[in-house]
Amino acid sequence: MRQFPRFLITLAAWVTLSLVPQPVLSQQWRPVRGGIAFGISGMVLLTQQSDSNSFLVAHDNKQKNQGRLAIITIKGEDSPQYFPLKWPSNTPLPVDLESLTAVPGTSEPTFMAATSAGKVYHFRLDASKQSISILKVFDLPNIAKGSNFEGFAVQRIDDQLIAVWAHRGEDNDPAVLDWGRLDLNTYQITSIRSVPLKVPFPVSAVRHISDLKVDSAGVLFISSATDNGDDGPFLSAVYVAGAFGSREQQIIFRQNSQLVPLYRFKYHKIEAIDLVPGRNGGLIVGSDDENMGGAVYLDW
Repeated sequence: MRQFPRFLITLAAWVTLSLVPQPVLSQQWRPVRGGIAFGISGMVLLTQQSDSNSFLVAHDNKQKNQGRLAIITIKGEDSPQYFPLKWPSNTPLPVDLESLTAVPGTSEPTFMAATSAGKVYHFRLDASKQSISILKVFDLPNIAKGSNFEGFAVQRIDDQLIAVWAHRGEDNDPAVLDWGRLDLNTYQITSIRSVPLKVPFPVSAVRHISDLKVDSAGVLFISSATDNGDDGPFLSAVYVAGAFGSREQQIIFRQNSQLVPLYRFKYHKIEAIDLVPGRNGGLIVGSDDENMGGAVYLDW
């Protein structure tokens, strides 16, 4: 079992990086689709090649005739290619999908998508048929009244599968970060802990956590964004919020005490982030810009 001091070293490295001042970024955004039905509210890497990557993306739609999931493929400097996915007819359409995560350690690739109300869909993807099959639908535990979840991730930390999710918060209402052990046999989440979290930027109309991802070392990345209505204006930021590690068989979270944006973005409302490993990878973010649709930004 990896010892807690190594976890502290990993966190310290990311904290050091987060203290380097970052410019406001306005270039390298690539439109995916225009219109309010094509905002990107969740994203996860599917395939990675030397000159192209494909991602599964979620849309937070609520109407029957609107899409829920799609695949986008990004090749070189080209505009993203967009392929909508079919939702299975034997499962009711989800309302307001807000996050996507891969499920590590399974015999074949599977994914989970979560709604703002805390309903989670575990599914298998058939990219060749542009469809999915549902394995299980379950609810997050201990959902407090008024919760609005915009981040959900699953990761393996020191041989323990953990789920991490967050109520987004707004202005003086902090985000609430929850985590616990996930049992894929029973779909139960146990040993649950939580902490409040507020970001320093953006300042007003802010959703403190609009998405989150946990890397294999336990480092927690979050996005934060303003929501000024369907026409904006929008501001967003990406942070290293802290790191998860194990101590005495417990999964603990050590929060970064000084949150400094790794990135700041004008004009876009980031609701999706993912981490692309390797020399040809980096950070990718997706936006839900309401009437202006969805776009992606690649930092590599």
